[in-house]
Amino acid sequence: MSSTSLLVLNSVLAMMMFGIALSLTAEDFRRIARQPVGPLVGMTAQFALLPALTCLLTWLIPMPNEIALGLLLVSCCPGGSFSNLMTYLSNGNTAMSVSMTGVASLLACVLTPLNFMFYAALNPRTQHLLNSISVSTADMLAVIAFVLAIPLVLGITCARIWPLFARKTEPFFRFVSLFTLFGFVAIALFMNWDKFIAGASLFLLAVVAHNALALLIGWSAARALRLPRADTRAITLEVGLQNSGLGLGIIFTFFANLDAMAVIAAAWGIWHLISGLSLSTYWQCKDRKKALQHTSKKQYFYGS
Repeated sequence: MSSTSLLVLNSVLAMMMFGIALSLTAEDFRRIARQPVGPLVGMTAQFALLPALTCLLTWLIPMPNEIALGLLLVSCCPGGSFSNLMTYLSNGNTAMSVSMTGVASLLACVLTPLNFMFYAALNPRTQHLLNSISVSTADMLAVIAFVLAIPLVLGITCARIWPLFARKTEPFFRFVSLFTLFGFVAIALFMNWDKFIAGASLFLLAVVAHNALALLIGWSAARALRLPRADTRAITLEVGLQNSGLGLGIIFTFFANLDAMAVIAAAWGIWHLISGLSLSTYWQCKDRKKALQHTSKKQYFYGS
């Protein structure tokens, strides 16, 4: 991509994050301070467990170096706004999900590049690939600060000063964010369609397995501490639905010649929509079934 195209792409990513920040308030951050257990579990699963286990799997399972590097990058990205929507549809703790997305996005300004460079350097195969491109942590920090940190601060400030504007425009930004993500995915697949078709089975297997691992890590971490059902669902989706749009932005900026990385992030962008909707539908059906059983028991009790 040309330098102009990259600037436009990163600007759109920044606009997406600005839209997310419009829905954040000081209360979202105070909520985490008052009830830190759930968010801390989610952040630990997202920024420590998922990258570490992904790195271990790239060691143990033979796979092309570019695919391994792509999976590592996605695992180091924070959750996106799609996790908030899926949490709401899943009858999860939406307020906690929104709070976690805001805090995770701020932490990602530092943790995403540091985690990625650290774990990529642990595996000799991915380290060699990374060194051949000569990507510096400082450069990646600068780009992520432009895409995440600055828009977040501006969005939160805007929501505080002009709350009416924030309430009216936040749905628009959320709508645009979702379709922009689809646009990134479409561009990445279009530019690398031949490669995707040639190795579709390998790409899809890697993405589906990795996404299942992310969801399982989030669910297991929450269940291990016996958190409430609504909190467990929020953490599961926050850890399992990564901001693949950010991953694509990083890839197009620093790894434009590594086609397989772009395909992995794009396939993640498609699959996590499918898995998120599927899991949400399953939980909705489960809740409805329990509600019907509860109603039937009450009717039986009072009827008898």
